Amino acid sequence: MLDIAEELNPWFEEGRDFAVATVVAVDGSAPRSPGAALAVDSHGAAIGSVSGGCVEGAVYDLCVQALRDGRTVRERFGYSDEDAFAVGLTCGGVIEVLVTPVRADAPVFRAALSAAGRGEAAALARVARGQDEVLGRALLVHPDGSYEGSLGGHPGLDRTAAAETRAMLDTGRTGTVDIAEDGARCPGGVTLFVESSVPPPRMIVFGAVDFARALVRAGKFLGYHVTVCDARPVFATRARFPAADDLVVDWSHRYLRRTATDERTVLCVLTHDAKFDVPLLETALRLPVAFVGAMGSRRTHAERNRRLREVGVTNHELARLRSPIGLDLGARTPEETALSIAAEIVAARRGGTGVPLTGSGTPIHHDVDGKEVDETRSRAAA
Repeated sequence: MLDIAEELNPWFEEGRDFAVATVVAVDGSAPRSPGAALAVDSHGAAIGSVSGGCVEGAVYDLCVQALRDGRTVRERFGYSDEDAFAVGLTCGGVIEVLVTPVRADAPVFRAALSAAGRGEAAALARVARGQDEVLGRALLVHPDGSYEGSLGGHPGLDRTAAAETRAMLDTGRTGTVDIAEDGARCPGGVTLFVESSVPPPRMIVFGAVDFARALVRAGKFLGYHVTVCDARPVFATRARFPAADDLVVDWSHRYLRRTATDERTVLCVLTHDAKFDVPLLETALRLPVAFVGAMGSRRTHAERNRRLREVGVTNHELARLRSPIGLDLGARTPEETALSIAAEIVAARRGGTGVPLTGSGTPIHHDVDGKEVDETRSRAAA
């Protein structure tokens, strides 16, 4: 439900009760990942989505029912179900949905959505499987390990749940964790569904060129906090980059050394000028970031690698460099080039191959529960 925090927060401000359906488990090919949510208020208004349209009608009805009787329920929708065609989930996958009624004065949910709406790090843990009286109960866990709310039951349950939730928050993960009612972790006890809300990952674009303008828009579309850095103040302007979150006028390597990065950060070097690129990449390739890519022809790439070796960059470090940046789409325009770069970033993050799905037999989804999904089996079942 944290993924629709911006839309839900006004409902709290207006004093609306609502029910929220959240995808808590996915098996096989499914349109949305765990954490996707649909909410329905007491007037029948709906926001969000749990399936991209497949089972929205059935889930909407579950939300309406939850508002009426005040009960949290967990429901399963799958292709093998007798009513699969009635509800529309015909993609070959299975989703499990937790439907929770939320009162407008519920402090834990209100605090969790408020934190997510402000872009703060926090995690909401709800009982997704357990005895009826605790189903849907919630804890809000902060980065320092402090928490709000209670799951009920044994006194050690909240402490263990908070510790497990904090571990997931530390890595920005959303998913389930099993703990026993006495507080010891083991399968078969209480299942928590944990939603982590973390600040958006960073994309830093070096070089205020025309290609960068298009890449900034693509980065924002993918959910990145986008910074443009260039040493030339005449080019790094708000008029040229209205969509950028930050504009920095500084030498690229100097800025990279002082700014905060992490394992989700994406670095895109579009300057293809040795006096900028070499000191910048020497720094970038030694940082624990998600992606380092650089624009330039194959000749530029070869010359750049030679210069990087001369300043001490190792072959192991050079192997991290994605250059020429982007997938082979035959791109010509800045917009097409930005699309090819964005596609490579997504493929690197999700483990994709970049090859066409048509006729390839490769999985469509590579990261459901950390496993590849064999879409060919799903298609065969259909």
